Amino acid sequence: MLSSVSSFFLIAIAEMGDKTQLVALSFATKYKPAKVLLGIFIGTIVVHLFSVIIGEKVSAFIPLFYLKILIGLSFIGFGIWTLRGDTCGGKEKKGNKLGPIATVAIAFFLAELGDKTQLATISLAAQYHSFLGVWLGSTFGMVAADGIAIVVGIIAGKKLPEKLIKYVSTSIFVVFGVLIIIDAIR
Repeated sequence: MLSSVSSFFLIAIAEMGDKTQLVALSFATKYKPAKVLLGIFIGTIVVHLFSVIIGEKVSAFIPLFYLKILIGLSFIGFGIWTLRGDTCGGKEKKGNKLGPIATVAIAFFLAELGDKTQLATISLAAQYHSFLGVWLGSTFGMVAADGIAIVVGIIAGKKLPEKLIKYVSTSIFVVFGVLIIIDAIR
């Protein structure tokens, strides 16, 4: 249960202001919200499945002390990465033959490869050793955060103040990173 709840909140926070959340906002202005959300869900299920598998395999080879230090440092790194920001790559071509659901699913899968939320999911899987808990928590955390972007895209048509999101997300990541390192040292 702890793995699901932790994964949900950490990934949802990590996604705030991330490039894929901005992509969700953009897609919400072009396609029906239900199709955008379904595409996000499909893409996220697949990428987070791979992330959890990778995280569980890595933890079998690295002693827990070193793994916790590495995870703590990675969360601090995610905080710095969040502060630095992402850039949203490429725009969608007109005349796309895939349809909105497949377009969004593929865009999310590709955008998440190597992204901080994927790396955070790998770290959480390595830390908790709870395949289903981390997979479901991280998937639904991502979908919830991107659902917020869809609502913002529909209602407001503009994003939340980026600086505020970056500072709050950075602080949360750094605090969690420091707490994990302290836990490893004790």
